Amino acid sequence: MVKLLVVVPCGQAKIWRKEPTHGPAKARNAYVSSPFRVNKIFAEKFADKWIILSAKYGFIDPDFTIPEDYDVTFTRSSTNPITVNDVKGQLKNRIDLHGYDAVIALGGQDYTDIVKQVFMGSSKVLLPTEGLSLFDAMHKVSSLSKLEKSEMLRRIMGS
Repeated sequence: MVKLLVVVPCGQAKIWRKEPTHGPAKARNAYVSSPFRVNKIFAEKFADKWIILSAKYGFIDPDFTIPEDYDVTFTRSSTNPITVNDVKGQLKNRIDLHGYDAVIALGGQDYTDIVKQVFMGSSKVLLPTEGLSLFDAMHKVSSLSKLEKSEMLRRIMGS
């Protein structure tokens, strides 16, 4: 069976917007948008390991503690997002991100482009939501989540 890493984009909506007095939160619970929730369900079902790509922190594990709200995005350089070179450095320094047959990158082009650049040459990168609107991407990921892993991979690799 294919050893699979899934990269989920973070998201602008965070727990502190709903609960301003909320203290530090694990990344898996800090991001509360609908797209993040749909992607998290997919990742938890299929991935041998899943990580979150944050514009502030780079690659983080779902149990990484985020201390407080932040507003950093790859689409606005004025927010000082992490650089692609820094994310590449994280990959080099994290042995747990090596040795995957495939990396599924979810999310919009700003995130999937970074994943492609970082994993190029080390793993096959699959982009099941490439070119889709946010609504269509959420629908596709949700539909894929209802499948068995082998069928999900067949559909992604065949498209």
